[in-house]
Amino acid sequence: MKHVPFPRCPAPKMSRVWQRQLDRERLADPRREVYDKLMAAGLREKVRRGARIAITAGSRDEANFLDMLNGAVAAVKDAGGEPFLVPAMGSHGSATAEGQTEILRRLGVADSVAAPISASMDTILLGKAENGAEAHVDRIAHEADGIVVLGRTQTHPESATGLASGLLKMTTVGLGKQRGAQQAHNHGLWKSICVVPRLHLAKTKILFGVAMVENSIHQAKLIEVVQPKYEAFLESDERLLKVSQAALATIPFDHLDVLIVDEIGKTVSGTGMDLNVVGSWRATGKGANKPEFKRIVVLSLTKGSLGNGLGIGMADFTTKRFMEEYDTAATYMNLLTATEPGTTTREGPLPLALESDREAIEIAVYSALTNGNTARIVRIRNTALLEEMWVSENLLEEVSRNPNLSVVDGPAIPFNYNISNNLW
Repeated sequence: MKHVPFPRCPAPKMSRVWQRQLDRERLADPRREVYDKLMAAGLREKVRRGARIAITAGSRDEANFLDMLNGAVAAVKDAGGEPFLVPAMGSHGSATAEGQTEILRRLGVADSVAAPISASMDTILLGKAENGAEAHVDRIAHEADGIVVLGRTQTHPESATGLASGLLKMTTVGLGKQRGAQQAHNHGLWKSICVVPRLHLAKTKILFGVAMVENSIHQAKLIEVVQPKYEAFLESDERLLKVSQAALATIPFDHLDVLIVDEIGKTVSGTGMDLNVVGSWRATGKGANKPEFKRIVVLSLTKGSLGNGLGIGMADFTTKRFMEEYDTAATYMNLLTATEPGTTTREGPLPLALESDREAIEIAVYSALTNGNTARIVRIRNTALLEEMWVSENLLEEVSRNPNLSVVDGPAIPFNYNISNNLW
């Protein structure tokens, strides 16, 4: 890209701020929790010696992900079974077995979990749900002697009440692979999640669901083992979502000139940036602009996203290094798979992309039509990690009036404009 001296405005000094009143309750040993609760639920009685048991592995890099998998693997082995992992991530990884295996490798699974990964995009059609959506299940998992569904229950970028991410969604979309995910979205995701799993739980060998809820700082706070009945999965999803809602962390400012996001990606949120944090209007174009963040700058894409940059379309500026990681095939496949009635495609296309982090930030400050000394700017690592953030000087008065916030460092020059300097 030819370098042009675009108009820009230097960013002000910033201070590191800590949010005090977040939910920090956590489990001391999540691996042991999964193991003990599976055994207490009767795993030994359900697994015959030598039985091949599939354990689902998603793509969200949820809290204590490797601990959860290791706990389930150890429990299956001690029950006499032979555990293996199946990627349960819909269309992620460009909807290829190789891509989904690579995502798990990047998340540390291959090096840290003592069970093989068996990946395929082939599915078995279980039938049609009452809303017309076809129910699909991963062929390898279906041919196993049993399935353990691991899922994180939390708010979804498109849903914060009733049903959101949880065991029913992991069953419908994750185990459904690309075909199942597309069917669910095309017929309305939340209606599909309500009805499609009835077929899975009636026609597959699901042994248990393992549901986890995170605290506000990305640690497992609660783990439950759920019996393989539709009513049990539904009750767990609805009840635990309320627990998750109470732990949801947000940015403590309703109006900003610029929000700087160091990284987005599918490992962070289904929309790259959680709409519960940046505002659903950014994706839908509907409703009040609340919170009102005039400009969003995204600097990088998480490694575990494997090029899937869905959500970058909600930003106003990004960087050349983001573009170098952005894979159009992976992003477009996910975007088109998630097509629902009334949705847009605005989450996929690239915004203005600049040569460097510094240029992207300073041009964003200019574009917000604010003086650098008075600009209201916040910088976060990503929308899932909001315990700490950096704020511009003229937000410090608001910080001092907020008992939930305290300054822990700064003010300083905006930290060399690069995540690689161990800012976090």
